[in-house]
Amino acid sequence: MRHLNAFAEFTLTQQPADRILNAPTVAVLVAASLPALYLLQTMLPDGGLSLAFRPVSLWDGEWWPGIVTSMFVHGGWAHVVMNAVGALAFGAPLARLMGTGKGVVGFLLYYMACGLVATLGYGLLHPASYDSLVGASGAVFGLMGGAIRMLGRPDHRLRPLTDRRFLVTAMAIMGVNAATGLVGLSPGMEGARIAWEAHAFGFVCGALLIGPLARAFGERRRTFASPPNLGDADS
Repeated sequence: MRHLNAFAEFTLTQQPADRILNAPTVAVLVAASLPALYLLQTMLPDGGLSLAFRPVSLWDGEWWPGIVTSMFVHGGWAHVVMNAVGALAFGAPLARLMGTGKGVVGFLLYYMACGLVATLGYGLLHPASYDSLVGASGAVFGLMGGAIRMLGRPDHRLRPLTDRRFLVTAMAIMGVNAATGLVGLSPGMEGARIAWEAHAFGFVCGALLIGPLARAFGERRRTFASPPNLGDADS
């Protein structure tokens, strides 16, 4: 079984209001849902294997609903706890950026879209694979991709995609992600294979999608450090 495994060696510079204990409700609920769902998963006869995604299913017509349900099942407690921590850490600043009301809808759409793109991207790269893909790490890496666009900006403004600090940080994260996947190092999950390509797809999706969704759903309109023509996702 191939696991999506999030890592959290990366921290954000935030105001005190962004501390985890003050995280928006939607971010807390998303993070809490992962261990809650895993507990239910352990009660299933097959341990949730039928809810996983197999890349080959894109071609044999059996991709639904695994392409969606796979992000809600995990390979073990270590796996789900790491993803829950990542969802809370990186989801909190984004949920705060989006705000309440329709911003909550936007945040959930963003989370789901990143997870779907991560799963689909992995499937397209490995079309003949029968491995079972499980985990929310594609979505979590999407949250990470969006969150680093707020790196060092306590005023909640997004850095443009061409910003040097964003690009350097993104390259460092993707380098660690690839090395972790290729070497197979996964704290608490020794022996598990890591779908690092899915992480990368989710990360890129998150970095690109946060701009348009923040504009469409966010309550705050002064959230960008530059106009779209300087490199934002919806330019």
